[in-house]
Amino acid sequence: MFEKVLVANRGEIAIRVMRTLREMGIGSVAVYSEADRDTPHVRFADEAYLLGPPVPAESYLNIERIIEVALKAGAEAVHPGYGFLAENAAFARALEEAGLVWIGPPPSAIEAMGSKTRAREIMQAAGVPIVPGSTEPSEDIEAARKVAAEIGYPVACKAAGGGGGKGFRVAHSEDELADAFEGAAREGEKFFSDPRVYLERYLEDPRHVEVQVLADAHGNVIHLGERDCSIQRRHQKLIEEAPGPLVDEEMRERIGRIATEAAAAVDYRGAGTIEGMQVGDEYFFLEMNTRVQVEHCVTEMVTGIDIVREQIRIAAGEPLSVTQEDVELRGHAIECRINAEAAHKNFAPAPGPIHTYVEPSGPGVRVDSGLEAGTEVTPLYDPMVAKLIVWDVDRESATRRMLRALDEYKIEPLTTLIPFHKAILSSEEWAKASTCRELIADRKWLKSLAPADPAPANDGEEAAQATERTYKVEVDGRLHEVKVIGAAAPAAASANPGLKPPPRRERRRSGGGGGGAGGPELTSPLQGTVFKVAVSEGQEVAEGDLVCVIEAMKMENEITAHRAGKVTSLKVKEGDSVGSGDVLAVIE
Repeated sequence: MFEKVLVANRGEIAIRVMRTLREMGIGSVAVYSEADRDTPHVRFADEAYLLGPPVPAESYLNIERIIEVALKAGAEAVHPGYGFLAENAAFARALEEAGLVWIGPPPSAIEAMGSKTRAREIMQAAGVPIVPGSTEPSEDIEAARKVAAEIGYPVACKAAGGGGGKGFRVAHSEDELADAFEGAAREGEKFFSDPRVYLERYLEDPRHVEVQVLADAHGNVIHLGERDCSIQRRHQKLIEEAPGPLVDEEMRERIGRIATEAAAAVDYRGAGTIEGMQVGDEYFFLEMNTRVQVEHCVTEMVTGIDIVREQIRIAAGEPLSVTQEDVELRGHAIECRINAEAAHKNFAPAPGPIHTYVEPSGPGVRVDSGLEAGTEVTPLYDPMVAKLIVWDVDRESATRRMLRALDEYKIEPLTTLIPFHKAILSSEEWAKASTCRELIADRKWLKSLAPADPAPANDGEEAAQATERTYKVEVDGRLHEVKVIGAAAPAAASANPGLKPPPRRERRRSGGGGGGAGGPELTSPLQGTVFKVAVSEGQEVAEGDLVCVIEAMKMENEITAHRAGKVTSLKVKEGDSVGSGDVLAVIE
């Protein structure tokens, strides 16, 4: 077994992996960007090293620097978590060439399943059912039109190298195909350096059901049952549960067999997830995620199996600790992603500081978090604050427990999805195990979730009275904490990053995409970069029409007209940087 492992990630998943490492008696090495010096994952590790500037390309995506740090720290293996380099075959190979163990599947499996077109070909050859569509990318829009005509509308345009809801656009008719094709290609190029797009039949209201698989180097391939991830916005998951509410034993056995056959077809090793679409009693392969999933926690709660532990054991050459016969699903688990997003502004990212942070607790409650009071959600990275997971004997009981836990969760003054989760879990649609797609697409319903104005904050002078200060010192790239005890001068207080000032009341500004407080000005609900402008001055628009697309926190956010009228003034162009509350357009 390993003695020391570097975790090439940040936030909650880094801490999640480190917890298992600590339980296994394995030392942990954290890496961080300059923006993450004061985050919990840095302190949780046994040692921590600076990667570089905040920009991911210069820190968490810097392969050479990560390998340099791993060798310097004496780590034997690297766990990538999810996101960043978790599904990067070149990174896996570079680690192996450097004499380090990659805690993940073989690079060949990553490559095979990383290309959605190649994955569809492999699955089709293995007899795994796939959604009707093309197995080769369409070279241009004309080729796409021919494919769409063959399979019929609506069609899904998907980036060949996409995942996580990125590079996915739907065309309900030929008139919409060009925009959908262009959007999928653009996101594919931006997020995956692959502009190729393929088409498949769009299933109107399927359930998103995935199967967790584990495979070792000794020929053992098992599945841990399914997760239902149907509650999504813009094809990105919000709520997950296990087992699937509409999956019976016959289907569970069938899709489990599909999943293990899919993994065996690419000589898989490690933890992976077969994602699929359930339509009635039919199940179609969608894609394979060659990493630990964000939502792996619900599977752990109903099986009692530590998926990260199995990942580490497999990478160390050990066989699985469980057999298929050992896997038993008990009770029901639900996970809510606590993102810094404003549901009432069409899920716009809402970065900002956290002054108050109180986690729920009690029987059957688990919180995987990467932040705390005094930290901040930055626009540089994913907007996830934490994952809240609960378990109980059945779905109804688990729902009640989750609602209780959400009531206890205090994250202030940050805007999060907690009100959204409470509303969804209290709805008739959730009780009936609906996908809730129509509800989530209802802008009026989303606007009803707008939070009340925050109470004035206390502007006391606690910071100036502090007598204990903590300084962070980097020596030869490694982070050390130094505690200084004594009276703090006001000037020192402001210069000390370990001495946090009292919270200040946030200014509320009207938001776009349904904001503007009823006036003519359409304002931005977030900070970001204008990626696309869809209107021109003098153009007539209806309420809800697309005005522009703002890129922020690795997401494209559609800003729509808050009222019907004429665009009398357009204040932005493509490439402009905007802040929250900035005027984008005037509609009169």
